[in-house]
Amino acid sequence: MLKNKYQIIMIVTVSCIAMGLVDAVIRPGYALKSAIKILLFLGLPILYSVLNKDKDVKRVMIPDKKGITLALLLGIGVYVVILGAYLLFRNVFDFSALTSSLTAQTGVNKSNFIFTAIYISFVNSLLEEFFFRGFAFITLAKNSSKKLAYIFSSTLFALYHIAMMIGWFGIPVLLITVAGLFIGGMIFNGFDEKSETIYLSWLVHMFANFATNTIGFMLFAA
Repeated sequence: MLKNKYQIIMIVTVSCIAMGLVDAVIRPGYALKSAIKILLFLGLPILYSVLNKDKDVKRVMIPDKKGITLALLLGIGVYVVILGAYLLFRNVFDFSALTSSLTAQTGVNKSNFIFTAIYISFVNSLLEEFFFRGFAFITLAKNSSKKLAYIFSSTLFALYHIAMMIGWFGIPVLLITVAGLFIGGMIFNGFDEKSETIYLSWLVHMFANFATNTIGFMLFAA
C-alpha cells in the first residue's frame, strides 16, 4: 500500500505540473491541449491500474443512483451562485481580459466557443472528476489516510487551475477563485466518499462549468 500511495501522489503531482507547463508556457491549441490532458489524466491512472492490478481505479466509474437528486439540486444551486456572483461583481472586478486571454492562449474565440463549452461541460468535467476525485481521492484514500487524500486532491485540484487562469483575472479574483476551488474540491470529495464513485461530484462540477460557460457567452457577446 505504501508503494501505491507514493505512486499515486507522484502521478498526480507530475501530471498537474506537466499540464501547468502546457497551459502557462507551451500554450498549444485547445485540441492538442485536450489530447495531452487525456493522456495524463486518463492514461496514467489506467497504466497505474494495469501495472499494480488495482481494480479500484475502474470501480470509480460504476454509477451509483443514490444521491443523484440531491446532486442535481446542488448543481443548480452552484450554477445560480456562480452566475449571481458574476452579475453582482462584474462592475467591481475587471473581467474584460478573460476573452482575449482565452483567444491568445488556446485559440478559443466567439465562433468556436460553443463547441469548446460543450466539451468542457461534459467531457472535461468527467475527465477531471476521474483524475482528482476517482484517482487522487478515492484510490489514494484506500492506500493512505482519508485526511491526506482529502487535502492532497483538493490542493492539487485548486493549484492545477492557476496556470490556465493566468491573465484571466486580477490577483484578488484569482485568489478568491483558487480558494473556492479548494473548498469545492473538499465538498466534491465528500460527495463521492460514501458511494466511492465520481458521478455525484461530476453532476455538480458539470453545472459549475455550465455557469462559467454562461459567463463566457456573455463576455464574448459583449
